[in-house]
Amino acid sequence: MNKEICVLGRRDITEAMRVASGLTILGHRVKLIFCSIVPDNETIKEQAELLELAEIEPLSAVEGNDMEVLSPDAISHIIQASDGILSM
Repeated sequence: MNKEICVLGRRDITEAMRVASGLTILGHRVKLIFCSIVPDNETIKEQAELLELAEIEPLSAVEGNDMEVLSPDAISHIIQASDGILSM
């Protein structure tokens, strides 16, 4: 059974990206929310390519990332609507 999974990128952004991409292989629908600034390095760029292949559009809880910034209410809604939450 496919699930709605929310992955929060808090301390280990690279791992959050890797896990989010991997969960789509199992057919799960994944929302990835970054809770800190995403560094600009080669590892992150490689993981971003995997997110693109997995059709995951990352979101952000903070300003400064080059992506949609969610309000606290929107984040709360995503978390409540998820079947599972992973925090990296």
